[in-house]
Amino acid sequence: MNKSDKIYIAGHRGMVGSACWRALENEGYTNLVGKTSNELDLRDQKAVEEFIKTEKPIAIIDAAAKVGGILANDTYPYEFLMDNMLIQNNLIRSAHENDVPKFIFLGSSCIYPKFAPQPLKEEYLLTDSLEPTNEWYAIAKISGVKLIEALRKEYGKDYVSLMPTNLYGPNDNFDLKSSHVLPAMIRKFHEAKLDDNGSVVLWGNGSPMREFLHVDDLGQAVLFALETALKEHLYNVGTGTDITIKELAEHIQSIVEHTGEIKWDTNKPNGTPRKLMDSSKLMSLGWSPKIQLSDGIKNVYGWYKKYLQ
Repeated sequence: MNKSDKIYIAGHRGMVGSACWRALENEGYTNLVGKTSNELDLRDQKAVEEFIKTEKPIAIIDAAAKVGGILANDTYPYEFLMDNMLIQNNLIRSAHENDVPKFIFLGSSCIYPKFAPQPLKEEYLLTDSLEPTNEWYAIAKISGVKLIEALRKEYGKDYVSLMPTNLYGPNDNFDLKSSHVLPAMIRKFHEAKLDDNGSVVLWGNGSPMREFLHVDDLGQAVLFALETALKEHLYNVGTGTDITIKELAEHIQSIVEHTGEIKWDTNKPNGTPRKLMDSSKLMSLGWSPKIQLSDGIKNVYGWYKKYLQ
């Protein structure tokens, strides 16, 4: 890659897309392209085709997706399946038909079976059933992974899928109806702190184990994939360590300095019991995460207080 090469980052204003933008910009890339959803509806096949044909990017980073937590996935199954398939299919198809040399497809660890052995390896894909609470999003992302694999197999494309673990960072979604667990906890503890340190109610019993990766570490993984000819179609991106949801809650509570009670609503679902990624394939090639969880949470909490409270 040359630093002047045109690179289109789909979803550049989201948490993941903005992290990719920062990583590339900090590395000296000067020809980054982004469009808001109002400027370009990625669900519109004709519009995407015309955009890629006109812009002629050297690389596309697909960080665009309809995302959310358990509640959002369960409430809007059609949108999570259809919108995500439309977005990725339009981008991948247009990249292929317009001979875009490089494509990086970003997915999620939820593509793996609910009860797959831990840690999750890339070869566990499609070996068992998915977690029901997010299967709609997962199925869409699985179809994207297989499209990338098919293009490599049939046409020899230098396209790759990166599957990050649970992400957090600046520009995260803090809407309690659609957010993931870590940002939701930050908001709940912060608001409870302001409300005389009232109690905080959290879903499940706190026993599930989760791995968390700061989105700027993912941005570095995307940069690495952009500048490296990777030999396989699918790579996990994670830290290799996990903690229980209960431990996460206590960690965030301490950082926010909330002193009230934590109450667990065991009538609500826990989700997948454990989800730890085996990221050894990518790490063996030279990438590794740098941001410790405690430092990352402090960073995000500072961002939240500055921009959203």
